[in-house]
Amino acid sequence: MSISSTELRDVLARTLATLPAHAEELRELDAALGDGDLGITVQAGSAAVVKALAGLPGEATVAEVLLAAGKAFSTANPSTFAALIGGGLLAASKTMAGKDTVGKDEALIIGRAVAGRIIERGKSQVGDKTVLDALVPSLDTLEKSDGDTDALLAAMIATSQERVEATAGLQSQKGRAAWVQERSIGHADPGATAYLRFLEALREGVKG
Repeated sequence: MSISSTELRDVLARTLATLPAHAEELRELDAALGDGDLGITVQAGSAAVVKALAGLPGEATVAEVLLAAGKAFSTANPSTFAALIGGGLLAASKTMAGKDTVGKDEALIIGRAVAGRIIERGKSQVGDKTVLDALVPSLDTLEKSDGDTDALLAAMIATSQERVEATAGLQSQKGRAAWVQERSIGHADPGATAYLRFLEALREGVKG
């Protein structure tokens, strides 16, 4: 099942309108490992993206939707997470040139582009206890799964939930969280948790 660029914009707006509800959860998780600004980043970034999407012309393409989202999220709050996710979306927008719809194949390309940019700019990999620990496995699940949009998102959510829980057993290797060393063990990664909450909100956003 594919959705048009207009539908994509509406789905993202609905999804991100609900994401700030998790700001306190993310702040607490991040405070245990770092400076506690992830809640603010997600809250401010989500609001900025919703505003940017509303300002796009009706005929905006998939690439333009992703470009607007990336710019808005990366500049809404000066944090590493905002820069990495925003940069990932900017990279993803380049892969969607000429695309008018988004289906499973396009979603996978977008996700891989986001992950690739995070790996490149963050100099990180799966196992470092970052958002990648949920993002990359969920994309692997998407690639090998079949079904309608709801079934695909359900499968991605299940994988992400499992991987988020697994990050609690890891020691943080990147960013401010790495400074606490062994004390990072026992806490789920905030970035991976934020991605899980996004997927959960996206599943509801797709339903309308």
